[in-house]
Amino acid sequence: MTGICAGRVAVVTGAGRGLGRAHAFALAAAGAQVVVNDLGVDPGGAGGSASPAQQVTDEITARGGEAVAHTGDIATSRGAASLVALALDTYGRLDALVNNAGFLRDRMLLNLDEDDWDAVVRVHLTGHFLPLKHAGAHWRAEAKAGRTPRARIVNTTSGAGLHGSVGQGNYAAAKAGILGLTLVAAAELGRYGVQVNAVAPAARTRMTEWTHRDAMASPAAGFDAMAPDNVSPLVVWLASADSHGVSGHVFEAEGGRITLMEGWHPGPTADKGARWTPAEAGTAVRNMLPDLRPPRPVYGAGR
Repeated sequence: MTGICAGRVAVVTGAGRGLGRAHAFALAAAGAQVVVNDLGVDPGGAGGSASPAQQVTDEITARGGEAVAHTGDIATSRGAASLVALALDTYGRLDALVNNAGFLRDRMLLNLDEDDWDAVVRVHLTGHFLPLKHAGAHWRAEAKAGRTPRARIVNTTSGAGLHGSVGQGNYAAAKAGILGLTLVAAAELGRYGVQVNAVAPAARTRMTEWTHRDAMASPAAGFDAMAPDNVSPLVVWLASADSHGVSGHVFEAEGGRITLMEGWHPGPTADKGARWTPAEAGTAVRNMLPDLRPPRPVYGAGR
């Protein structure tokens, strides 16, 4: 197959359904050989099945593409290492890693169990870190051997990580952590030919439908702005060699809109030149607040 990713090998985690599935198909259509990872759990992280990953793999193959299924747990070092090894053993190279796997266990903070906190942080944040670490180690070895890659990592954050989301403290914290991980990885891995970016998608998936069934509207006639496939073209471009020079960025993607996020920047400042008293500090803060650009509201606040 020909396309923007022809000759490249891409790994997609959580590719059995939803956004990951759309990314896997789009990468294959763009010419990539795809490693389709999915543990096959339900939207809350329970169970497990090889079927979702294998079904996507079979469909890519039926369409004339090349794909192989991986059903290991990428939130473990063993599973992440085997994911990278499968790409290298099957196709002899690795060019792009799309970190996408995740599930939800929504609770208000005071009702959130430690196990539900740990499980969500583990799949999203650790599930990004370990594949990134093992893929990055391979690319570092390639660079040191004089074969500097044109490698790409695309992480998946969320509006919840950018702005907060009521009832999703565990998910929001993990997705905010992915933002920090993306910036550090872009700074550390650039010397080895690795570019790292993050995408905050807004799309109708099994996970969002499971938690927000009443809020998810049916697609109107014509363009379906909430289709997962709308996010994939940006992911494919970021995974391609054509995205040379683009690293350390965060994008929001929804429907036909792509937004470059600007992140934290210093705002109003007060400097006394000496130690504040508590009362003075409070007065300084209140004087600065009117000059602060209003933040976007936390999702679900005020309902």
